[in-house]
Amino acid sequence: MNAIKDSVHDYVDVDGVARDLLDAEAVQRLRYVKQLSTVRLVYPSANHTRFEHSLGVYHLAGRALDQLGVDGSRAEAVQAAALLHDVGHGPYGHQTEGIIRRRLGRHHDDIHGLLGEGELAAVLESHGLDADVVADLVAGEGELGQLVSGELDVDRMDYLVRDAHHTGVPYGTIDHGRLLRSLTLVDGDLALAEGNVATAESVLVARALMNATVYRHHVSRIAGAMLERVCERLLDATDLAPEEFARMTDDELMAALRRHDETAEGAARLATRDLYKRAVWAELDAVPETVVGADHERVRALETEIAEDAGVPERAVILDSPGRPSMPESSTRVVVNGDVRRLHEQSALVQGLQAAQRTQWRLGVYAPEELAETVGRAAVAVLDLDAGDATVETAAGDPVR
Repeated sequence: MNAIKDSVHDYVDVDGVARDLLDAEAVQRLRYVKQLSTVRLVYPSANHTRFEHSLGVYHLAGRALDQLGVDGSRAEAVQAAALLHDVGHGPYGHQTEGIIRRRLGRHHDDIHGLLGEGELAAVLESHGLDADVVADLVAGEGELGQLVSGELDVDRMDYLVRDAHHTGVPYGTIDHGRLLRSLTLVDGDLALAEGNVATAESVLVARALMNATVYRHHVSRIAGAMLERVCERLLDATDLAPEEFARMTDDELMAALRRHDETAEGAARLATRDLYKRAVWAELDAVPETVVGADHERVRALETEIAEDAGVPERAVILDSPGRPSMPESSTRVVVNGDVRRLHEQSALVQGLQAAQRTQWRLGVYAPEELAETVGRAAVAVLDLDAGDATVETAAGDPVR
């Protein structure tokens, strides 16, 4: 058994299939994919990787399986899934996820192709594990799949604490021990045992605070949107295959962006933190529902329309609509008076957090600083933003009616 020193969990004991998987190229690649991608442009110490996060998820999965009394090959399959749950991520993690989904038709947790053949498949087979079963667990299928990807998974338990630790913010702290000791299986579903409504609420509070201060920080959102647009130009203007793009590391992607004329300027802006500015920053109630729920094609069409109205180059306008607010953790199952209930049915706090989420929601329109006022005025008109009692901030400072 090997023991690996971890910044969050102290020592992580690695044995069996996990020990052999660690040396696989697909897992080692995660050393070079940062966990928080563009967030590190806001929090300089947020340089931790998906490799160390994967180790943490593996560690917590082992503790959860002990609590649930699961052992043998079933436990090994879950621990393998925990360690491999992020191998499907592209460079910069979630920031390129939409591109990969549109180009290749798969989500990052669909790793059946990665496990179907090659080194990972050979390691799993050598330990008597079915690659399809492990891939299904990564996708959250079955009662034990909920441990890896569900409302109350060990992925979330690790990244909240790890991200808070490395950014230095005090908001992501949750009680791992209490959560893990409270886990139970009821009729094939993962739940928290009697008396743990507050335990479940603590995860929602931590996630809500981390969303507001870290994950949805406006600077990270601007940088992430810029990265997505320049990556799309890279794939459109070069012969880089989407499959090759999806297997790059962060540094490999940045090097590719620097090499091509179509993307060199965008790469330089990201590398030097020379970011676009907010031309519009609008609350949810000021934004038409058709814009809130706009898909990728509609967003790009609106960007073109705003650019034409403003008389600026199309690539000088970025529309960032986060989609409708959601809180999947509110569906966590908790046992109350012997019955399994959804957390939102039992907790008044959930309603308050959902209201706060709506209040914090913002639509952004971004542009180079020298064009932000012009783009802001055009965006207000094209998007038909109506402030009413809501707030719409523009770079020009114009009142919005």
